[in-house]
This record gives sequence, C-alpha cells and structure tokens, in this order.
Amino acid sequence: MSLNDVRKSISSTLYRQIGRANSRVQEHRSLPVDILEDDDSYLVVFDAPGVEIDDVQVRYLDGNVRIQIDRFREFHEGYEMRFPGRGLALDGEAELPDDAVVDPDAATARLTELGTLNIEIPKEDPLEEAEADSNSDSVLETRSETETETETERITIDD
Repeated sequence: MSLNDVRKSISSTLYRQIGRANSRVQEHRSLPVDILEDDDSYLVVFDAPGVEIDDVQVRYLDGNVRIQIDRFREFHEGYEMRFPGRGLALDGEAELPDDAVVDPDAATARLTELGTLNIEIPKEDPLEEAEADSNSDSVLETRSETETETETERITIDD
C-alpha cells in the first residue's frame, strides 16, 4: 500500500465520519419554522426538503404544532454513498402564542414542491371553544402540489 493509498483511505474514513456526525446533528436539531398570523388563522411553515406526503406526521397538543418526518434516501444506480450528511428522522415544533384560540380539527397542511410544509390552523371564537370537546382526535389534510397533479393524504393530529 502506497502513501497515497493510505491518505485516500484516511480521507475517506474521516469524510464518512463527518457525514454521519452531520446527519446526527441534523436529526437532533429542530427544523426551521416560521409562524405567521392573519385575522382568520395561523400559518406554520416548516422547511421539509426531500419529504414525501407519507413521511410526515403532524400533531397539535396544548398550543404546540409538532411534526415528525421519516424520510428515505433514494437509490441512485451507479453511485456509492460517500457522505451521508442528510438526517433521515427529523422533527420540529412550533408554539403558538399563549392567547391563540384555534380549531385544530379544521387545520390543513400542504407540502409544496419546493419542500416546505405549510400548516394552516384556523382561529376559533373563544365562546365556541368552551363548548368544544378538547379530547377528540383531529385529522389534518395534507396536499402535495406538483405541476401535473395534486395528491391528498390525511394525517392524524392528536389533541
């Protein structure tokens, strides 16, 4: 084995270890999120690159929107994994303002072609909220929009 071969072997090993470490850091860090508000609803926007509809779970619990993403790496024929730097199990959380009164049963989510997950949660009249059953399960509709078609999936939100 030549000195050049040793260098390549060490370099390759270090490169893979850095990729694995980067992937683990990404899996332990919360996904970036924006919370927007208008007169009728809150819009929670997560960065979710490389995600398919079936990869996403959304929950609403005590004023928090939580997402869990389990994505997969595509196999690329003829290529070998050199740097596994993208985390596969990702999560994120967004806390709505303390005074937010929302209707999670009417929430919808849309997964865009660009890799953002937009969760819209309508505001609720505080008088109606007192009458609502807070222990029911909510279903969140998720749409994935592409140029040619629109897919719709249902995601359960646990209250």
